[in-house]
Amino acid sequence: MKKGMADTIKDAKLLPIRLILGGLLVGIVSGFIVMLYRLVLQYAEQALEFIVDFISGSILKGIIWIAILMIIAVIVSKLIKFEPMISGSGIPQIEGEMTGKLNQTWYKVLPTKFIGGFLCLLSGLSLGREGPSIQLGAMSGKGISKLLSLGKTDEKYMLTCGASAGLAAAFNAPLAGVLFSLEEIHKNFSVSVLISVMTASVTSDYLSSSILGNAPVFNFSITQDLPMKYYGLILVLGIILGFFGAFYNWFTLKIQSLYQECKFLNQTTRVMIPFFIAGILAFTVPVLLGSGGNLIKMITTTKLGITVAVLILIGKFIYSGVSFGSGAPGGIFFPMLVLGGFTGGIFAMICINIFGLPAEYLNNFVLLAMAGFFTAIVRAPLTGIILIFEMTGSLSQLTSLLLISVSAYIVATLLKCEPIYESLLTRILKRQGQKIDNKEKVLKEYIIMHNSPIDGMKISEIDLPSNVLIVAIRRGSEEILPNGDTKLHASDVLLVMSNENGDIYDSLNNLCTENSIC
Repeated sequence: MKKGMADTIKDAKLLPIRLILGGLLVGIVSGFIVMLYRLVLQYAEQALEFIVDFISGSILKGIIWIAILMIIAVIVSKLIKFEPMISGSGIPQIEGEMTGKLNQTWYKVLPTKFIGGFLCLLSGLSLGREGPSIQLGAMSGKGISKLLSLGKTDEKYMLTCGASAGLAAAFNAPLAGVLFSLEEIHKNFSVSVLISVMTASVTSDYLSSSILGNAPVFNFSITQDLPMKYYGLILVLGIILGFFGAFYNWFTLKIQSLYQECKFLNQTTRVMIPFFIAGILAFTVPVLLGSGGNLIKMITTTKLGITVAVLILIGKFIYSGVSFGSGAPGGIFFPMLVLGGFTGGIFAMICINIFGLPAEYLNNFVLLAMAGFFTAIVRAPLTGIILIFEMTGSLSQLTSLLLISVSAYIVATLLKCEPIYESLLTRILKRQGQKIDNKEKVLKEYIIMHNSPIDGMKISEIDLPSNVLIVAIRRGSEEILPNGDTKLHASDVLLVMSNENGDIYDSLNNLCTENSIC
């Protein structure tokens, strides 16, 4: 049943309590689903290793495996046709849903994304588990909201909680789950959403860790902190990663465009291309298969030559773009970190040979480059730093992580490279070609930033979109009931009620955002 204005305002008073309880429930359900997803992916990796060993040296077996991959590709394409929202990472789809621009059918997305992601990683495509995990978690949250007949306001929070729980369970990274869902998905740091998201993330991580263990995803040692005399090298690496990140975004979008523009390809044949390449690589260069965790182990524990390392980096970079651009269900998150880490390792090798950098610091540069590359591509530096902390188990390097993240962020921004998930969402919306205008009322918080268009204005002076009402203003610990003469100030938190509409979201977001950013 849709809720009107009076019901929505009444429900807002109980929202904090509902959010905590909802976060706990979403954490349990999402944690279980993503934990199960991780478990089947572990079996998929083991099966892939067995298959690669089995077909090694036999052309006939290799041909049979390619034929099987073609059958799997057809199955995956059928899943995408049945539910187009499972294509790709899943993170842009969640961002679109949060802004009222997309509407996913949770009970269709959950099984198809689960099966599709499993089949892609079983086949060896260079895709990550994080995007599907975040989408599975968010759709679990939406499903709970629908089953409990909650309103749209609660549903948005449940989506955020589910996204956080999904990332936490995928990587044993509860803090990164919280930051990513707030920084990238919800784009709001209000106390009410923070507490609920923390509840969901910690619950999900506890459930996953208690069954699958809490070992770091990237398990390599950092013997000592990088001395300050090498911080100049960090700055140089950050600049390189900024350029590389911008190129990565361009290349990823370009490959996607080539797939879409080629008249000889349909949905099925597009998906077949990376599956066919996976079959060739299984017989020739199996090290490039999968999300790439084996490559980080290789660069940090094996004395690779620079030439070999560069060739592996180029091969992984191209294969990742081809895999993701096809629209196969899977993320770019994990392969992105691998590419960044490998770049840092190669940079360290060069510095060891030319500038006399001690070899024991190579792993430091691998770790730092992961955060820098992530920041350049996603433009979420806090998430990148905390994620690397939790995925590697290393709680040092804070100053150097900040330095490389900031330098990579600045370079990518100066190059006018849009964050990858925003670019991908824009493309999804263009392909869909339709807008959602739900008449049900939604409560959402907006923070007025310094130098924003409405900073210092009276409410009566603001050209608000139609069907928008400012319900309350939170200024520090004070809650203000607004009227036309109420003057708004930077750092005020507006509680706004409106229809669920993407254009309304964009208008309000622009009003509250700095002029320089708009």
